[in-house]
Order: sequence, then structure tokens, then C-alpha cells
Amino acid sequence: MTGWLDGRRALVVGAGSGIGRAVVDAFLSEGARVAVLERDEAKCAKLSAAIPGLPVVAGDATTRGANEAAVDATVAAYGGLDVLVSCVGIFDFYQGIAELPVERIDEAFDEMFRVNVKSHLHSVKAALPQLRRHGGSVILTESTSAYYPGRGGVLYVGSKFAVRGLVTAMAHELAPDVRVNGVAPGGTLNTDLRGLDSLGLREKRLDDTPGREAELAGRVPLRVALSGADHAWSYVFLASNRARGITGDVVHPDGGIGVKA
Repeated sequence: MTGWLDGRRALVVGAGSGIGRAVVDAFLSEGARVAVLERDEAKCAKLSAAIPGLPVVAGDATTRGANEAAVDATVAAYGGLDVLVSCVGIFDFYQGIAELPVERIDEAFDEMFRVNVKSHLHSVKAALPQLRRHGGSVILTESTSAYYPGRGGVLYVGSKFAVRGLVTAMAHELAPDVRVNGVAPGGTLNTDLRGLDSLGLREKRLDDTPGREAELAGRVPLRVALSGADHAWSYVFLASNRARGITGDVVHPDGGIGVKA
């Protein structure tokens, strides 16, 4: 039996935990050869210990150098690159414009958009020559927050709308050589999504919210609290040849929030 991703060479950015880590496991299970870029060195060490032989690059995805090093490592290990996945992100814990301190706006805006938007630009730019050469695929992580109100603060929602724009703009620009799509997960269990340093939220984890599983299940029609492992299969589909006619689109693994009464 063959896997959906047999022969595909993938780079997963932000692969140390949560959805990114689940994507690594799902891609490997479907026959892909995977390399990763992850900022947290402790998470890099855990990845290397858990998956011997996995090319792991420790670096900041918001920088050109780290992305170029990760692409180079992928090509050195596997001879090319077919699929780029980015799961990088930070959160603002629902801070609206009314409560956002005016003296923090500049710094918080720069941090949010550097991580949640600019990182994608650097990743795609670094991978683009390889993706064009091999007829590749890009999958960026959007969020249900960019489609339905109340699922993030003003900066987070704004940044995820920007990712929607990146998917649309790059899908148009890079066709027919490269497909570009998004996955917009709903609320996710077992994530290490953290807050902005500039707002004093760096040590706050969304997954530490009391009663989170019940809250997530209670707000969607399917009454499910989804994990990174659930979301990962949307990435597998979009990376596979079964999605060869899809670009500029998005998959919504969100428990059906769009049909909520």
C-alpha cells in the first residue's frame, strides 16, 4: 500500500509542537521525507531524539538566513523540495483595540506581523526556486479567526487576514508552477501557542486555559475539540496529488463553526 505523499520532500516550518509537530508525523506516515525549521532549541532536541535522521534546523523563521539554511538542509538530505508547510504563529489573547495600550501598539504590531506574516514571506521566498523546479506546493496556516468574529484580538485577527491575502496573491502569481493553499484550523488542543512578548504574554499558553476542551467542543456544531493530529490531515490532502487542481483555496477543520445557528 502506498502513502498519499510517497516520494514528496517536505519542509515544515514551526514543527516543534502543536499542529506543526502533528504535520511532521502525518507526512512521515504517508511516505514523505521531511525536514524541519524550529526556533526553540529544546524542541529541536526532542524532534531529533524522537525521529533519528530527521534534518532539523534551529532558527528563527522570521529571518532570511534561517529559512535559507532550512531549504539548503532539505535539499542536501533529499535532493530537492516539493512541499513547504508553515505553522508559525503567536497569539494576542483576545485583546481588542479598546484595551490595547497605546504605548504598546507599535511594538506589538511589529511583533505580531513579523511572526505571523513575514515568516511566511521568508519561507516561501527561500523555497521558491526548488518549488518551481519540482512543481511544488505551499500550505500556510491561516485560522478560523480570520473568518468568524471573536476568535482573537485585533492584532491576531488582522495578521490572519493578511495570511489569507498571501495565499490568494501567491496562488495567482505562482500558477501554474506552484500551488498555494491554506488551512484554517479552529481552536486546537495540545498547542504551545503563546502570547506576544511585547504585551507581556510570552509565558501564557492558549492550551492552559481552564476547561478548554469542553469550551472548544461546546462552541461548534460537531461538538468536537480538535487536536493538531486532526488538523494535520488537511495538510496531507493539500500536499498530495489528489489536490492537484486546487490552489488559492483553504480547508476549514473547525468543527463546522460556519454553520453555527
